[in-house]
Amino acid sequence: MSGRVLRIELKRSAAPWAGLVILGGSLAFLYLINGLWWYGTAAWTAQWTSMALTTRCMLAYGWPIAVGLGALHGLRDSRSRMTELLTTTPLPAWRRAALPAGATAISLAAAFGLLVLWGAVQVALGSATYLPLGWLPISLVAALALVAGAVFGMGVARALPSVFTPPLLVLLFLMMTVLLRQNTDGELPSGIAPNRLAQLSPVTDVPREMLLTLSGAVHLGQTLWLLGLLATGFALLVAATRRARLLAVAPVLAGAALALLILPAAGRDTYVVDKAAATLVCDGPVCVTQVNRSRLPELAPRGKEALRALHDVLGDEAPNSVREDTELRALGDQRQLSGDVVLIDFDDPLIVRAAGAGMTRLLVAQGLSPNCQPITVREGGGVDIPAQSIAVSWALGDHQLEPLQKPDTDEYSQRAWANAKVAWEKLTALPPAEQRSRIAQAHAAALSCKNELAALTGETSP
Repeated sequence: MSGRVLRIELKRSAAPWAGLVILGGSLAFLYLINGLWWYGTAAWTAQWTSMALTTRCMLAYGWPIAVGLGALHGLRDSRSRMTELLTTTPLPAWRRAALPAGATAISLAAAFGLLVLWGAVQVALGSATYLPLGWLPISLVAALALVAGAVFGMGVARALPSVFTPPLLVLLFLMMTVLLRQNTDGELPSGIAPNRLAQLSPVTDVPREMLLTLSGAVHLGQTLWLLGLLATGFALLVAATRRARLLAVAPVLAGAALALLILPAAGRDTYVVDKAAATLVCDGPVCVTQVNRSRLPELAPRGKEALRALHDVLGDEAPNSVREDTELRALGDQRQLSGDVVLIDFDDPLIVRAAGAGMTRLLVAQGLSPNCQPITVREGGGVDIPAQSIAVSWALGDHQLEPLQKPDTDEYSQRAWANAKVAWEKLTALPPAEQRSRIAQAHAAALSCKNELAALTGETSP
């Protein structure tokens, strides 16, 4: 009997519409907006953890809507004026409440599951070779948040049967997600609220770094808090007296108290590095992270060739390894450079486009004239490509200046490349020993984040 009623609820009630709104809205948001989740190594279809975090950040609007839709569903009995009639039936109150709540939970969980499944299929069909299990709790907690929010909305609407209840709940939860939102643009998560309090919101920021994931303490604390929210919602659905409604608040308060004891106080303990993903895999002196292991066969021979060329130019001052950059930093912060290592970032557009001999040229350029300011799809950092082009063209014995990328046509770029050609002519007109000295000076200037082009032309570096 209960199974038949549940099927009727899934067919004829508002429960399926809640799932359709969440699924359709999330897909529309992802595909109609050309956001950062489409680009770089942390793109939502590039890696498993990035996919889980991106779909979970859809809760920024999905969680308040789920609460509001649950509240609308909770008003059904009062709108139809059947509350008193239903209380006279022999069916226990908890069973009457379980059927609509169960239908809503199934619909929302299935909708979010389909969203995650759609992302998982694309990740599996893509180039991802690293499969962590840490993405599962990220998605499971998100599904629990939708279910708990909807059931809580149903319970509040049953206790406060007013047409204003659903919009007020949506507004309340929307304000909560905004006020508790954390920004991950910095080295550590930051926001208005203290870190522990901020973690009561299940909404995550769009991932910007593929090596970052949520810690186990965050999963546990949020699960306890959401289970308390779910229990309170269901208790309000069942409650028939004022005393019972007051007691129904106990689970959510207990869940929040336990969560605040478990959730990390420090931002560094919230988003943590996936150590297995960040483990370096090496082919001789060329190393990449485990998550980018598939890039190593192509990169290794080019990296070794570049290191030999750098040793011919710089001698004992040359780098002795090529390594993927895994240093955590705030967006726009300078990179920590070392003369011993050629750092590469697979979010760098130049690296993404490089292949074959072009990759060798780029690695030599990065070794001779490394850029302090990062340039990725999320950062507008500057790279002195003219200076790098001069250095690598000289190192590889080119007869003329060969740009690392096609120069832009704007006035600023044209002026920069005109100055680079003048610097190239001045450099190549010098005696060989002086040329080598200028290249070494430019290398030292780059490591100190100074003007390499000034060093190449013999001017004083600012």
